[in-house]
Amino acid sequence: MQTIYEFTHGPLIWIAFIVFICGSIYRLLSMFYAASKEKVVLPYFHWKYGLRSIFHWIIPFASKNMRLRPAFTIISFVFHLCLIATPILLLSHNILWKQSWNIQWWCLPESITHAMAIAVVVLGAILIVRRIADPTVRYVTSWGDYVFLAIVLAPFVTGILAYYQVFAYKLMVVLHIWTGAIWLMAIPFTKVSHMLFFPWTRAYMGCEFGFVRHAKDW
Repeated sequence: MQTIYEFTHGPLIWIAFIVFICGSIYRLLSMFYAASKEKVVLPYFHWKYGLRSIFHWIIPFASKNMRLRPAFTIISFVFHLCLIATPILLLSHNILWKQSWNIQWWCLPESITHAMAIAVVVLGAILIVRRIADPTVRYVTSWGDYVFLAIVLAPFVTGILAYYQVFAYKLMVVLHIWTGAIWLMAIPFTKVSHMLFFPWTRAYMGCEFGFVRHAKDW
């Protein structure tokens, strides 16, 4: 157990970051290479319409589709905000960054990040139920979507269990780090990669509608 604990707190973190960074660079370069082969992608790219589309779609209820589904819009925005902000602004993570690499930044109070972590788990569970209960969503859902959601939620579930010292604390910490590392390494190669591609795909849609069709994409 001690050997696993030492590997978890050392090499595993480096492996996770290397896979994440190299995998992300590879996926983005592959996307740009594929786009360069298409005659209607890069030649039609226009920063004005691309940025307009990005900023519009990151504002809650700015598009008609969001306004038609207010409950899902709120759930989706809160889920993604907490999913990204919690591990970055968590005090305990900040302390580890300071101890390991002497890097430090502003963080939120522990009570807030704890509530955000719980929100991720609760809203993630709601999204799973939606995939099961909604016939339209269930039709386009595969087993891989449930695995994807499990990978995303696992670090938050194990982190909460470790926080409350449910089960063996050391085991929960190890599982928390492993699930977090798996999540990080999965980003470039699973559906989580939409966090990498969103700005570019959204910008392309904005250019397609705004620059080419002279219409709004919302």
